[in-house]
Amino acid sequence: MSHLKKTPLYDEYKTHGAKTIDFGGWDLPVQFSGIKEEHESVRTKAGLFDVSHMGELLVEGSGSLSYLQKMATNDVSKLKDGKAQYSALCYEDGGTVDDIIIYRRNENSYLLVVNAANIEKDFEWLQEHLGTDVRISNKSEEIAQLALQGPKAEENLQKITENTDLKELKFFSFKEDVSVAGVPALVSRTGYTGEDGFEIYCRSKDAVQIWKALLALEEVKPIGLGARDTLRFEAGLALYGQELSPSITPIEAGIGFAVKTDKEEDFFGKSVLKEQKENGAPRKLVGLEMIGRGIPRHGYKVFSGEQEIGAVTTGTQSPTLNKAVGYALIDAAYAEIGDVLTVEIRNKRIEAKITGTPFYKRPKNA
Repeated sequence: MSHLKKTPLYDEYKTHGAKTIDFGGWDLPVQFSGIKEEHESVRTKAGLFDVSHMGELLVEGSGSLSYLQKMATNDVSKLKDGKAQYSALCYEDGGTVDDIIIYRRNENSYLLVVNAANIEKDFEWLQEHLGTDVRISNKSEEIAQLALQGPKAEENLQKITENTDLKELKFFSFKEDVSVAGVPALVSRTGYTGEDGFEIYCRSKDAVQIWKALLALEEVKPIGLGARDTLRFEAGLALYGQELSPSITPIEAGIGFAVKTDKEEDFFGKSVLKEQKENGAPRKLVGLEMIGRGIPRHGYKVFSGEQEIGAVTTGTQSPTLNKAVGYALIDAAYAEIGDVLTVEIRNKRIEAKITGTPFYKRPKNA
């Protein structure tokens, strides 16, 4: 797999027994000790992820805000310095270019975090529509990203953080020039697991130092892509390429909260998304709980009677619920909670019930 891209932490994987796979052209760990065990570590203690394959694009200049208002679905004007916002980039037809996080550093500087497989595509899309007094640069090679997630994330990260009280960092807030394991980093209270946690952005050359310092702590375990997927899935967090794609709008995918069609500025896809918000989208993402035996996998067809009405986007045996569950994008006319549909698994139609989502919510006191 020598042709695959590697993060700055690649050489550290084997120290912890990682099994790596090709993930969108990257050689990344799917698991270390085992998916279920790693999933449990994040739900109960703290897990450390290497997410350095993610992309970072820097938008700068006095025209940055008006430019991002045109490109992003959320209302970027609501951001203050040191705050982050979940958003999407859309095509004119409402299909999704990518889902992103926007960090406002100051009024003329924003950091965009994009999905690994979309770095080049997003950069080209943003460059193609560049406004006046704004420039964009791809910093993905220079920046590494680690995520520490779980109920014990704060107390463990605090042990190696010298100049910041992490308790003061609220959800979707961040701080730059934080000293983590003796090196400067941007630390944000964000994540992709449904748990409390932090994402740590540092220079690529400093990633190993932070990684080693965190894994030296007793409660912190390394986590692979397998558990990352089951964790985000249970928490109802969309994955680009499954719940979101150029043919799926943010409204259909259930992230309408990140689409502000009432903001003054026109943005790509606004008219389509406004129509879907006001009158309903033709398709809807629903939760499925299997009644019969079988796991609903990505792409499996979903039926109501003999009518094919959609397909599974993600499905698994939930480690927390110990049930076979999934998400499916189906014709909105059939999306009633409690209704029974069937999923085609190995040429058999297996019953599944539409259920409420997300499948997991963090306990309020955690």
